[in-house]
Amino acid sequence: MIRKVSPTEVDDILNVVNDAAQAYKGVIPTDCWKEPYMNRTELTEEVARGVEFYGYNENGTLVAVMGIQPVKNLTLIRHAYVRIDHQRRGLGEKLLRHLLDLAGEGEVLVGTWKAAWWAVRFYEKNGFVLISQESRGKLRQYWTIPDRQAETSVVLRMDRGGNR
Repeated sequence: MIRKVSPTEVDDILNVVNDAAQAYKGVIPTDCWKEPYMNRTELTEEVARGVEFYGYNENGTLVAVMGIQPVKNLTLIRHAYVRIDHQRRGLGEKLLRHLLDLAGEGEVLVGTWKAAWWAVRFYEKNGFVLISQESRGKLRQYWTIPDRQAETSVVLRMDRGGNR
């Protein structure tokens, strides 16, 4: 079941994020890795910046999360994570489709680590196009992330028609 996740469910969101983010360990630059991957303060700041989280519940437990954030004239998909023991079952795709429906028409961007080839492939499989030459500018324009993360990340884009 997909539902909007309440900001009060911080611990549940962090459990999903930090479990799934283990896939990045040893893949992303070592100076970008930290444990926990996301902490309570970082999550609270993301919510304060307008990221709304949606989650997939299975047997009463949150097992996947993905955020959506309207920024300027477009929509960002943020923080897409599925618990390791629930991956490869289509939950990420279900959440992404749900958020794309919420986004409606217009441009949708998603950023991810360059080295996370599985994430890039996931978004491409779901209709996003890698915009590598424009990535750094888009990351600076629409995300609040450290310089090093911007240097080692890419942006993918989907145009859903219409004007915002």
